[in-house]
Amino acid sequence: MSRPIHFASDNYAAVHPEVMEAIAEANVGHDVAYGADAATAAFDAAIAATFGDDALGFPVFNGTGANIVSLMALSPRWGGVVASEHAHINVDENGAPERVGGLKILALPSVDGRLQPEQLARYAGDLGDEHRAQPVVLSVTQSTELGTVYSLEDLRELMHAAHALGMRVHLDGARIANAAAALGVPLAEAVAGADVLSFGGTKNGAMLGEAVVVLAEDLRAPLAHDLPYLRKQTMQLGSKMRFVSAQLTALLTSTGGSGEPLWHRNASHANAMAARLRAALQPAAASGVLTFTQATESNAVFAVLPRRAAAAVRARFRFYDWQAGPDADSVEVRWMCAWDTREEDVDGFAATVLAACEELA
Repeated sequence: MSRPIHFASDNYAAVHPEVMEAIAEANVGHDVAYGADAATAAFDAAIAATFGDDALGFPVFNGTGANIVSLMALSPRWGGVVASEHAHINVDENGAPERVGGLKILALPSVDGRLQPEQLARYAGDLGDEHRAQPVVLSVTQSTELGTVYSLEDLRELMHAAHALGMRVHLDGARIANAAAALGVPLAEAVAGADVLSFGGTKNGAMLGEAVVVLAEDLRAPLAHDLPYLRKQTMQLGSKMRFVSAQLTALLTSTGGSGEPLWHRNASHANAMAARLRAALQPAAASGVLTFTQATESNAVFAVLPRRAAAAVRARFRFYDWQAGPDADSVEVRWMCAWDTREEDVDGFAATVLAACEELA
């Protein structure tokens, strides 16, 4: 049965067939619950092969869960988490860091979603002040919520600055695959310098499932002990964990005969479709009816267009308004591409946007 392809989120995408095959392979007979199963052992091996021999992976259900478990593992109860104002933990997790984790988000402005090292000084002075939440963790999103990607050099400088101030670094990698593909580097290089990673699977072709990955050498022993309890306490431990583990292993290791891991194939394709969409919309940008608001560096296109045009396009396709435009008659929108977005989907969507804009030109 054919279903429409929308541009609201890569969360809308179907499950990749190679992931579905991995689930089916795990769905044979009985296996031990709570992660003591063959599929999770294979996941552990895939984490070590991908991120380094001593890296530790802990499968969880979803991205919010991965972020909360990661941040709680890195923070005392009086800890604060420095993050971009656009960070998912700040605006899209319904206060979970505060309510569930007992943490305070210390937000910093970021025009393009990327933080600068010098901004960390804003909260560094609170260290040692018992009246202030202690800024002990920096949480960085790669690729960012605005579709931009930190260069490796900029990300390293930011993480170095955080470490120099005594902060740990959490990397929200809900779309780390898209960032690594855009940068043309392996996942291990894309996350080098971070202490703990939230590794995203759902937006990259999985049915559900993310992972908390411990990268810092000095944290491996304590978190190997602590994280199993923390994961259970935060309701992120699955009894039939093999079905989550199998999906993540497929993303990391399945080559489909191409020699290229599935995570990279999926992310590269999604990024390419976003680039194709932006190129197709250039006529509307040239006419001034549509304005791109962020660089298209991963699988997202951000633009401002008239509200009437957005409404006309929404009659056929789902997508999200990001925020109000510069005037009452305009709106900033986000258009996302996924692993299963086809060239003809992009071309059809772009044609609809261009037609709507031409009517208002």
